[in-house]
Amino acid sequence: MDASGNVTEAPKGKALAGMALGALGVVYGDIGTSPLYALKECFVGPHGVPVTHEDILGVLSLIFWSLNFVVTFKYLSIVMRADNRGEGGIMALLALVRPAGEPSRHYRLLIAAGLFGAALLYGDGIITPAISVLGAVDGLSVATPRLQPLLVPIAIVIISGLFAFQRRGTAGVGKVFGPLTLVWFICIAILGIRGIARNPSVLAALNPWHAVVFFADRRGDALEVLAAVVLVVTGGEALYADMGHFGRRPIRIAWYGLVLPALVLNYFGQGAMVLHDPAAASNPFYSLVPPSLLYPMVGVATAAAVVASQALISGAFSLTRQAVQLGFSPRVNIVHTSRTEIGQIYIPQVNALLWIACVGLVLAFRTPSALAATYGVAVTGTMAITSVLFIVVARSLWRWSWLRTGLLAGVFLIVDLAFFGANLLKIPDGGWVPLTIAAIVYIMMSTWKKGRIRLGEIVRETALPLADLVAQVRPLPRVSGTAIFMTSVGDVTPPVLLHHLKHNKVLHEKVLILSIVTEEVPQVPVEDRFTCEELGLGIYKVRAHFGFMETPDVPEMLRTAVARGEKALAVKPMDTTYYLGRETLIASARPVPGAREKLAGWRKKIFIVMTRNAQSAMAFYGLPPNRVVELGAQIQF
Repeated sequence: MDASGNVTEAPKGKALAGMALGALGVVYGDIGTSPLYALKECFVGPHGVPVTHEDILGVLSLIFWSLNFVVTFKYLSIVMRADNRGEGGIMALLALVRPAGEPSRHYRLLIAAGLFGAALLYGDGIITPAISVLGAVDGLSVATPRLQPLLVPIAIVIISGLFAFQRRGTAGVGKVFGPLTLVWFICIAILGIRGIARNPSVLAALNPWHAVVFFADRRGDALEVLAAVVLVVTGGEALYADMGHFGRRPIRIAWYGLVLPALVLNYFGQGAMVLHDPAAASNPFYSLVPPSLLYPMVGVATAAAVVASQALISGAFSLTRQAVQLGFSPRVNIVHTSRTEIGQIYIPQVNALLWIACVGLVLAFRTPSALAATYGVAVTGTMAITSVLFIVVARSLWRWSWLRTGLLAGVFLIVDLAFFGANLLKIPDGGWVPLTIAAIVYIMMSTWKKGRIRLGEIVRETALPLADLVAQVRPLPRVSGTAIFMTSVGDVTPPVLLHHLKHNKVLHEKVLILSIVTEEVPQVPVEDRFTCEELGLGIYKVRAHFGFMETPDVPEMLRTAVARGEKALAVKPMDTTYYLGRETLIASARPVPGAREKLAGWRKKIFIVMTRNAQSAMAFYGLPPNRVVELGAQIQF
């Protein structure tokens, strides 16, 4: 389905192959770099198990069946069925579970859980570049131990270059993401075959009984190993979130045709190498690489790590834009880096914060093993929340039976909560990092949402009903031109219009009261974009509808409306003035009459700071600077 809501033909032949190749770079970059550190953490991490024949087979069996259950079964076969007009991810699920009418208490709990899951993804976006790049350059210490002190500076330089490149967009580098990742998967598959050839008995781990025996023998230790095993499925949530870019079929073809076989071969090759030489457990991935190819492989691994990091950074940009559109974040500067691809955006504020946090993690933890302790909590928490939201969608929207949803919920949550519980053991060693990041992001998003609701209530309490506006302006003199008054509360007279009438005591011949409405769908079809209601005396109430994956451009929107026959919205650009309100908020302990949202004093302070630092409406909505008038007002908040 395209942006206009029309059904598009499924890709075939070369087009399908091209999309599957593109999915390799964007969708599978994160999960594809997990072999750099995942198996190693099962044996040499803080909760590693001894390197014995039985334990190696048990760990490999856990890895194989975790990949197939979480990615193949849960995400590719089940969860990807839940899409919002082709878009996936936790925000799309939140939109699908929204009930008709007044939101219930249960829905508010789901919103809170979904927001926290989205906030956890920011932690993932910070940790992934750090651990992937450090894991890639760690091969230099295998080639030349004297380079060990330089690994952190080298990683910081690579990470800094990656974030600096974001301002240029991914349009150019995106063309090489797929082919580069293809080379990476082919390389790790060949290395895996090389390792398996040394000890083919490792293939016995395909039998799930080895995982069962491992749990029976190790018990508590086996649960701890799950905290490392989860590293092999860290890209599952990103896979679902990126569904809208490629569609289900190309993503599935890439997984079954290359990604899953390459990952399994490499993990089993690493296991065979450790069986052959237990000392290889200190770095099983690079132990597979012939000494003569070690430096080239470090280069390929570093490039793959950059691709994986790029996907998570771009995901953080997209998530931020969705949060802005859905009212969970203040306006930010969104730079479109491509004229043809709507998803290619750059947000300077988010990029700077991610870079600072990522470099800080590298300096604080310094090794992939130490950083692995921070990984997993964010991923497993988001996976569990996704399962809950999916079950709600299956039951309430698709009307699945209680038996079917109950069985699926039980299976999903048993696995998700086992992984999540195992990763809680990492909290003292660094698992607190993504939880802290998520808590900060969640507080900010929920505070902004509650603050905007309360601000809207204040405006409604003091504003003039639109029905009474015509009578108020009838005796006023009119001047030529068009005035567009923008408001976030479209059912009452905008305060900026009342201020204009109070101070200037005139009104333009044509007046548009414009409100931008974000619908809980990715894109709104053009034919459903506008509603226009004439109030009389040349005054029109206009509502423009956008999806949460779209960035409104008001002048372009007006041109599109006129082209589609909305003659009332025809304006002359040089004869049009945009009026914006700029509120100065003053925290007050006085309750707002009839207010449903109550904010604690500390939340008020956070909201006021966020409001002051939000991007101006003029820039966000693409308004011409020389045609904008801002009128200020103080509001007791």
